[in-house]
Amino acid sequence: MKIAFYALRKFDELPLCRQFSDKYNIDFIWTNEYPSGENLDLSKGCDAISVVPCKITEKYIDKLSDFGIKYILCRSIGYDHIPLNYAKEKGIKVSSVSYPPECVANYAIMLMLMTTRKMSQIMLRAYTQDYSLKGKMGKDLSDCTVGIIGTGNIGSTVIKHLSGFGCKILAYNKFGENEELKKYAEYVSLEKLYENSDVISLHVASTPETFHMINEDSINKMKNGVIIVNTARGTLIDSKALIKNIKTEKIAAAGLDVIENENGLYYYNLSDKIIDNDEILMLKSFPNVILTPHTAFYTESTVSNMVKKSFEAMYYYKNNQSNPYEITV
Repeated sequence: MKIAFYALRKFDELPLCRQFSDKYNIDFIWTNEYPSGENLDLSKGCDAISVVPCKITEKYIDKLSDFGIKYILCRSIGYDHIPLNYAKEKGIKVSSVSYPPECVANYAIMLMLMTTRKMSQIMLRAYTQDYSLKGKMGKDLSDCTVGIIGTGNIGSTVIKHLSGFGCKILAYNKFGENEELKKYAEYVSLEKLYENSDVISLHVASTPETFHMINEDSINKMKNGVIIVNTARGTLIDSKALIKNIKTEKIAAAGLDVIENENGLYYYNLSDKIIDNDEILMLKSFPNVILTPHTAFYTESTVSNMVKKSFEAMYYYKNNQSNPYEITV
């Protein structure tokens, strides 16, 4: 068994690959480049490729199928970058990972604290030795009503950890209510959550149904001065509607760890490049927006888990065992 790792980071993931390759007796090769039409040949002779969120097209699937690839291993919880039905048609299985939810949950709460307290403004001005107070007055999170959209593993953890701050918590989950969470949060309709929340945090998967769920219509239902936090997927928010409503001050602030069309930008050093993404450049210009480059997941335990699950998935396949991380369509 052999895995071709794409977009592999030499400084943190490569040592883990060597460790788990020895443990599971599965060979690997790697490149730090994202998959492309020019480098898919690297996977010839391999049984699987391992990728982070990136563009995987049907043409790529055709090539991978021709090379005999049996698995696409996502080093992420999300798998919306993979054309699942087409991969299935070509006989290629797709696997994702799970990891402890605390890393993303606590990061989301950090963004809530930073946006409510105008931390971007405070830090930027302190850097230029502007220590005046005007324009820096924020809100105490404890005085806010926080709406959590999605109460899966991460959303549930946000609610439990957030309960210690003393704020009122509203929750919405399309797939049913978690009885345990009712000790901390009140389940409401999505419309009621929009109407009553001072802070809204997104914790749902990227699907055709959730695409641009935060749009002009949903923003119009929200409170004036609402704060939006997104540590899930960039496609949940219509960037143009977000920018428009930040300009009108309908949205008071945003904390975004993800953004639309981030593939090919995040995880690269582009300090000497011109970035072809007008939305990200506009959002960076706003003093009330905190933009981080998809790093909510990035802790030692999570990275180890993401690499390990790639090898585990192939170990299960090699030994004809059920893979709990396999995506079914």
